[in-house]
Amino acid sequence: MKKLLLLIFFGISQIFFAQADCSTALSVCGNSNITYSPTGYGNIRELVNSGSCIDATGEHNSIWYKITIATGGTLTFDLVPNDPDADYDWAIFGPNVNCGALGAPIRCNAATVIGPGPATGLNMTSTLTSAIGGSLTPYCKYLDVLPGQTYYLFIDNWVSSTSTTTAPFSLTWGGTATLASPFTDPALQPFPFLPPGVPAANPADPREVIVCVNPALFDFSTLSAGILNGNPNFSVSYHTSQNDALTGNNAITVPTIVNTTSVYYYSISYTDPGNPNSPLNKCKQIGTFKFKDGKITAKNATLTQCNNNNAGTAVFDLTTADVIADPNVTKKYYNSLSDLNAGINEIANPSAFTSAEATIYVKVISSFGCTANAQIMLKFYPPIVVNDATLRSCSIESNPSTASFNLTGASVTNQGGVSKKYYPSETDAVNQTNEILTSAGYIAPSGVVYVRVYNTQGCYNIAKITLVVIPPVYSTILKDKIICVENRTTLDAGPGFNKYEWSTGATTQTITNVGVGTYWVKLKTGDCTVLQNVKVYPSEQPVVSSIEISNTTVTVFVIGGTAPYKYSMDNINWQDSNVFNNIKRGDATIFVKDSYDCDPIDISIVVPNLVNVITPNGDGYNDIIDYSALANKKNLVMNIFDRYGNMIFQVDKSTGYKWDGTFKGGVKVPTGNYWYSVGWNENDKMNTPIKYSGWIVVKNRD
Repeated sequence: MKKLLLLIFFGISQIFFAQADCSTALSVCGNSNITYSPTGYGNIRELVNSGSCIDATGEHNSIWYKITIATGGTLTFDLVPNDPDADYDWAIFGPNVNCGALGAPIRCNAATVIGPGPATGLNMTSTLTSAIGGSLTPYCKYLDVLPGQTYYLFIDNWVSSTSTTTAPFSLTWGGTATLASPFTDPALQPFPFLPPGVPAANPADPREVIVCVNPALFDFSTLSAGILNGNPNFSVSYHTSQNDALTGNNAITVPTIVNTTSVYYYSISYTDPGNPNSPLNKCKQIGTFKFKDGKITAKNATLTQCNNNNAGTAVFDLTTADVIADPNVTKKYYNSLSDLNAGINEIANPSAFTSAEATIYVKVISSFGCTANAQIMLKFYPPIVVNDATLRSCSIESNPSTASFNLTGASVTNQGGVSKKYYPSETDAVNQTNEILTSAGYIAPSGVVYVRVYNTQGCYNIAKITLVVIPPVYSTILKDKIICVENRTTLDAGPGFNKYEWSTGATTQTITNVGVGTYWVKLKTGDCTVLQNVKVYPSEQPVVSSIEISNTTVTVFVIGGTAPYKYSMDNINWQDSNVFNNIKRGDATIFVKDSYDCDPIDISIVVPNLVNVITPNGDGYNDIIDYSALANKKNLVMNIFDRYGNMIFQVDKSTGYKWDGTFKGGVKVPTGNYWYSVGWNENDKMNTPIKYSGWIVVKNRD
């Protein structure tokens, strides 16, 4: 950067007069190249009658340079006119002389050097120390120099009647010595100088300092800290011409109106804090810059978002508002213009700003600090209009508290271009969780579901669908029946249904002449149909649980069926009592029926013919009680009891169903009265138990 600034300083042709005298000689700072176009000769013609090779010709268009050696060695230079017809002369004085007492030059060349390659100067091959006018020897011998020595170099663009060309020259240093400069000494300049502004589109053009208005009142001092970059003992001044930048004259010291067409100059100067007379104090670096209009313009914009679920607010990303095309600007957002102007209450979350419809104000700041304001209008998309709806559906027969609902059939909006999704709760509809995927056949009890109605912009609104399970309507008249198995009956579903369909194929309210069995009927009410089962049961037949016979009295015991029972011995004459008297001995049939008056059941019995007196004396008459005639009955047993109720003998198969009036191994019982009980099971399907009891007189006479 140091070298660049030096090149900027020395690489520009200059029109300057004061430096044409020795006393105001320009300091050569460092070994950087110099380009200059001298015009005029200053205030004093110091080479006239100086005894130099130039004194005969005098000064024409001249410039003086002061050279300070930093490191010793050999010093050469090449002086090359930019125009081959320009003729340059030069002389070097020193070392360590003063302008008032320069003495004779130690090197001098007034040779006529024109034509192709018209270079002159010092080189390592020439042995001349001076060349007079008209000579064709352009170079003189190099100088051996020591650190700290100073020299003065005089350069003159000679013109005459035969040579009238003036042109800039280029001066290039060579040899092993180096020239002193605060701009090349890192101990003096530890940091690079930073040119102001930014590079122009054309790198050859001056750098550009951005201003936000044109013309602008600009304070040049605001650039100084950036240019100097912390380097001590340096200062910077600003000028409107190169000459002023070189001399330090006419510095701009107050805020000044600037424009974007003029070129401005800055001049960096060094001051040796320990030596105010140091030749380095005259070293300068200059640079150029222009002002560029950085004004930015912001445009108003509109952001449109969804007023979802009629919440009255939406979430806006303010950063997406198209207020300026430059992506490198900074934006700040405010709820009011007064807040923007005051720089207070900045919106902290512009990328997720929740708001109703409103106007937001944005301050746009460029990378150069230029600002512009704009408005952002926050708008809602047209609302999605929804309405709540109710769906009614017939209950499911296997689970009558539920029904299958076609949610897609709910009329929740008349708006076109929308889509719908269904959810079990409003929270789910808002968060889009637990979506109902079986919307065309949603099984549910009575309750509510929610539908999210949304459009292609992502806007949505939520409607409620009330689900009503239509309960099944069954016949309250149609009941199961009990009939006699041999009978027929009528089944009546009752009035009030739209349609009847029986399992028999009938479509009437009633069906007749139906027997025992299971039937169903489909009953339609409105749009719902239920299937109701009905059964016709056979009545339960009564069962004779036992029969007791005492002499000629028969008592019948009945279970099952439906009381009251009726009893008959001939199936013609019926009685309510279960006791029949004066029954003839021998076989008989008993008939029983219950309250259903179905075909009676019947059971055959035997009323035994028993001798009441036996005389077991062995005469062959009335010696025994004999029940062998009942031997074909099941479980036939006869028990003999004394008058105290003690069983004294059992008559069974082992005794041949006979008793001879003895007990305990053949001992004759005493004469007296004895009770007996005979029991068996009839040979019917119910194995009806029969009990026959009575008394007998035993007369034992030897």
